[in-house]
Amino acid sequence: MSHEVMEQAKPLSWRPVTQSSALSAVPSGARDAVLKFYFGPMDCGKSTLALQMNYNHGRQGRRGLVLTKHDRSGGPKITSRIGLGLEAIEVVDSLDLVRLVTAHDRIDYLICDEACFYTVEQIEQLADLVDEHGIDVYAFGLASDFRSVMFPAAQRLFELADEVCRLQVEVLCWCGRPGLLNARVVGGTLARTGEQVVIGDTDASAVRYQVLCRRHHRSGHLGEGTSQAV
Repeated sequence: MSHEVMEQAKPLSWRPVTQSSALSAVPSGARDAVLKFYFGPMDCGKSTLALQMNYNHGRQGRRGLVLTKHDRSGGPKITSRIGLGLEAIEVVDSLDLVRLVTAHDRIDYLICDEACFYTVEQIEQLADLVDEHGIDVYAFGLASDFRSVMFPAAQRLFELADEVCRLQVEVLCWCGRPGLLNARVVGGTLARTGEQVVIGDTDASAVRYQVLCRRHHRSGHLGEGTSQAV
């Protein structure tokens, strides 16, 4: 091939080859910020994923805040049933999230665990942080309460989020079907009425929660040898 032909075959411009790795810093302004909502029933790994995402973003040199509300531990932290945990900022109803974040010199992202318990106004503030301040927001929480009624904050996240993701870690009802709904069990009986938010876990406490399939959530059957719904 002649030199002239080679010159004609050469691309009009050459892009420089850049080396990257898992530890490469993420350039600022590389993309629009996003609001993502990850939801699923208890035991599906929401808090575990929240902790993993915080770790991944932090090791890329990004600066973030970790928020939670009504964690099962009873303290201002995110805890996972597989033993992971991290100190967090407790979100009370009066907390202005925009003011909280903008008080810092630089925040790139937020991890918002138990976001279903935030106020609707605070969900609006998360959207403002994404749209007006370019901060990524990753929210995690339940979609519905013990009655299978959607939490107001979760509903607003479904309405506003750029992406809504049902977590794929399989949770099973006692019958073997996929567990989709969280039942509140009081004194061994499935409850149908009461306050929307009552903190409990999946242990043998007087007030606890149990993940059920739709069929057994509607029927109130908690498994062999257990009580029926009231």
